[in-house]
Amino acid sequence: MNILVVSQYFWPENFRINDLVREWTAQGHEVTVLTGRPNYPGGQVFAEYLRDPASFERFEGAPVHRVPMLARASGSLRLMLNYASFALSACVVGPWKLRGSRPDVIFVFEPSPVTVGLPAVLLGRLKRCPVVFWALDLWPETLAAVGVVRNPRALAAVGLLVRFIYNRCTLVLGQSRSFLPSMARYCDDAAKVRYFPSWAEDVFQDRSPVPASEIPPAPGSFDVLFAGNVGDAQDFPAILDAAERLKHRDDIRWLIVGDGRRSAWVEAQVKERGLGERVLLLGRFPVERMPSFYVQADALLVSLKKDPTFSMTIPGKVQSYLLAGRPIVGMLDGEGADVIQRAQAGMVCPAGDGAALAATVERLAALPAETRDHMGAHGQAYARAEFDRSTQVNRLLSLLEEARQLHRQPADGKVNA
Repeated sequence: MNILVVSQYFWPENFRINDLVREWTAQGHEVTVLTGRPNYPGGQVFAEYLRDPASFERFEGAPVHRVPMLARASGSLRLMLNYASFALSACVVGPWKLRGSRPDVIFVFEPSPVTVGLPAVLLGRLKRCPVVFWALDLWPETLAAVGVVRNPRALAAVGLLVRFIYNRCTLVLGQSRSFLPSMARYCDDAAKVRYFPSWAEDVFQDRSPVPASEIPPAPGSFDVLFAGNVGDAQDFPAILDAAERLKHRDDIRWLIVGDGRRSAWVEAQVKERGLGERVLLLGRFPVERMPSFYVQADALLVSLKKDPTFSMTIPGKVQSYLLAGRPIVGMLDGEGADVIQRAQAGMVCPAGDGAALAATVERLAALPAETRDHMGAHGQAYARAEFDRSTQVNRLLSLLEEARQLHRQPADGKVNA
């Protein structure tokens, strides 16, 4: 199958679309990627890309076409310009860069923003092929949840944009079951909306990684590790509140592996609150390095702000945490918390409650190591049963093939020859 991937984010940024493209090319599919210049999550274009852009023109054999765009930088206005600049540039420059491409299907990867769908539907029309849209983030709900957009008229306008995009896609996939009713509201044909969850990358099955030397040794310490984007949605004010409540515990550390728009604020708060020995900011590392950090953690932390939209979300790190085989501590509501509890993979507390997070960490730290190991084993078993990578990748290929058949089917219901 000839697959065109449209994604605002791609390697060397850390997203599951990298893993998906790697697998598709390994299976013999012809894959092409249309993306932007790597600048997530720090907000500045990666130095290694600026030094040698040509070395990022292919990934696992797949050609990668990058369009100019404004980097995220900082502030809500700049973020909106980042979103708009990629969509506009991909609409204008993308068709020229892809002038010789003849895809069978276009696959859209959307962890946010939904505007990534605009160049995809344009290319779908130009290339006369179906578009499959995978939503890992709900718009316009997420904009309101993180406070980027508050004006009701602006949110209504975004809703019209979402409707425009969804109705021009052949299939629209949601990463959690809770997403589906909301997504269906923006589709004239609700039958096109399907459930398709994330998976855990195979790298997290490594049971004997080399421990990360970046973590200072602290024998007897109970280490709680957060990995991923340091942003508004992850509610670092509540995390730091919990860390401050446990400041007196010399045997509990918080390890932050990642960066993002809130990194500078978090660093300043750690200094201001005197948490330098309790909260270690280790920086961003490629996904291939993450098992080296996970293996040294006594618990893996996942958090989301308290908001009805976020309660419908399963953070992508949950699947990776489960497969890593370490107990999980979750400060979140809804479907993400339900997954951890169903898997019997750790402990959860309400979103936004720093006091409850501190108490939960203390309870987990007080458990025998054997009990925590059982939690990790339960998580691994659940991940393999519910979020198996091979199963999900094959199912997605089936959905892409279904989209091809639906696109070929005219009004009379007969498939064109």
